[in-house]
Amino acid sequence: MIRPDDWLRLATSPVTSQPGKSVLTALGIAIGIAAVTLLTTLGHGVRQYVLDSFSQFGTRIIAITPGHSETAGMAGGLISSVRLLTLDDAEALARITGSEWVVSNVQGSGPVRYGERVRSTEILGTTSDFNQAWDFPLAMGKFLPDTGGNSPAVAVIGDTLYRELFRSENPLGKFIRIGGQRYRVIGVMQPKGSTLGFDLDDMAYIPADRALTLFNREGLMEVDVVFSEGTTSTQMLERIKAVMIKRHGQEDFTLTSQDEMLSSMNRILGILTIGVAALGGISLLVGGVGIFTIMTTNLTERTAEIGLLRAIGCPRRQLLSLFLGEAVMLSLFGAFIGIVITAVVVALLSLLAPAFPVQIQFSTLGLAIAVAVITGLISGIWPAYKSSRLSPIEALRGE
Repeated sequence: MIRPDDWLRLATSPVTSQPGKSVLTALGIAIGIAAVTLLTTLGHGVRQYVLDSFSQFGTRIIAITPGHSETAGMAGGLISSVRLLTLDDAEALARITGSEWVVSNVQGSGPVRYGERVRSTEILGTTSDFNQAWDFPLAMGKFLPDTGGNSPAVAVIGDTLYRELFRSENPLGKFIRIGGQRYRVIGVMQPKGSTLGFDLDDMAYIPADRALTLFNREGLMEVDVVFSEGTTSTQMLERIKAVMIKRHGQEDFTLTSQDEMLSSMNRILGILTIGVAALGGISLLVGGVGIFTIMTTNLTERTAEIGLLRAIGCPRRQLLSLFLGEAVMLSLFGAFIGIVITAVVVALLSLLAPAFPVQIQFSTLGLAIAVAVITGLISGIWPAYKSSRLSPIEALRGE
């Protein structure tokens, strides 16, 4: 009978006596642990980043877009809208009970010129509620006026566009040319950063009615309604739908709440996270094959040792546990290396991309370590069973 301290020493001897060989054997498990943990960590970080980007504008939002989309098992086709969204529609939506802000949007791109400096950028035609609805504070000046139509040729520019065109010069009251037309700068937005790869600071804002003319559009791309806290999303959807059907005569529009967008995005990103974790799990399978191979090799190399243990009375059950213990030790050794790799990579990512929310998911790490241990046990079962069945006389004679 082997004492517990001797059992532990014998079980850890393959790792401690041949560290180079042990590292190579455990490398598959280490890569598997690192791959699963890093992929799920990155997946969670991307998910959090996207959800934060969507949520920074609030959750009490309903978007109205032209065309009625129907879902039947998968994303349906877009049916042509009989009537486009207009500024009059936006004004009608602003009169709905519970409507706090209504923003009309027409987006395009083009050159913005000041003197000899020209920058190609995004141009957003919008209305006076924009900066309050989306919490876009001004650094100087004021936002677009509420004229109810026939707006003056004025513009508000983002922080990046301001720095590129005006450098340190005061832009207020100066004239810029947008798409060949002259606009007077009345405001500059505070830095807002980027969302989903879209630079919110590199943009010019002009009145929606002028943008329709500039881009030769007949209707708005989208109307966003921000409703009050005392109103539910369901109530607001019903009110908007009733008003729009009354104006258009049919449901030729699509309503999308921010809750629906966040829920759909959350599901999609959750599935992607599971998918990349499953791909990382393949490395654990490779690590299991490596442990199986090395345990089988050890069985051949240690035949005499096994025979001696059996000759001095070591039970088969304890010999079985000894080989399984060796397999588990190799798995844990690999898991330790994988944890170190993960910690180093996460630390580097935090330094290189501090804005990206990356944090080790300890639940995933614990699950990966458990899977590694199970992989070691499964990989060591056959060599351990084979070693326990060796006859001590035959084993010693073979040596």
